[in-house]
Amino acid sequence: MSIIITVSNQKGGVGKTTTSAAICAGFADRGAKVLGIDLDPQGNLGFCMGLEGVNGSTILDALQGKLKLQQVVRRLGKVDILPSDISLSATGLEKLEPGKRETALKEALSPMMDYYDYIVIDTPPALNLLTINAYVVSDFLIIPMTTDILSLVGLSQLRETIDSVKRSLNSNLKVLGILLNKFEKGTALSRDVEEMTEDLAKQISTKVFKTKIRQGVAIAEAPAHGEDIFTYNKYSPAVKDYSRFVEEIAEEIEENVRISEVVG
Repeated sequence: MSIIITVSNQKGGVGKTTTSAAICAGFADRGAKVLGIDLDPQGNLGFCMGLEGVNGSTILDALQGKLKLQQVVRRLGKVDILPSDISLSATGLEKLEPGKRETALKEALSPMMDYYDYIVIDTPPALNLLTINAYVVSDFLIIPMTTDILSLVGLSQLRETIDSVKRSLNSNLKVLGILLNKFEKGTALSRDVEEMTEDLAKQISTKVFKTKIRQGVAIAEAPAHGEDIFTYNKYSPAVKDYSRFVEEIAEEIEENVRISEVVG
């Protein structure tokens, strides 16, 4: 079965898409077969992975049952992508009966669950039906946030959504950790936010990842060149941070899977 990772935070500008793209490319570089799913109507995940334009079918066609998911997948150099565009803003999922509207993605993905080693889902900056669909189908959740006070404000609401999904739709969902992005080591603000984030992490039974991501020009430049960050500039300090982050989560996921197999 595929291991499914969702990257989520209802606040915009915290690095969700960059982190999703880094995980996709990082696991692919480790030899895994990876599918990236873009559930953000902005459609930036495909762009970050080198997809040139979205003309034709998107993830919305699969969610609405118009096409099989296999018909929507775009195959790129390193990974496969399920693209999106602005049409995803009006999914029509709310018109489905309760129970089906929250599981549309799970149903669409079911025929492909044995094909990929990892599936990585990029979510919109909102706690809506798209986000809930991602949580329902996922094994692990990663929460990126920047080191500013406003990034902390929405975490309590995010916790409520996670708890609700775990209670009624996916008891196996695990919050793998909180990733601090655009981190400026040594500043008083970064230290304060890190400390407060540690406290919040305990409240949702998770942790702050050891790896922190610094700011870096290469992160912003890579998509414009149609390359993932590791291909574009593996020597950038921020890219090296992401490389360490991929190693950190890979080891933790593998350990979680081993434990689950033993328990099972």
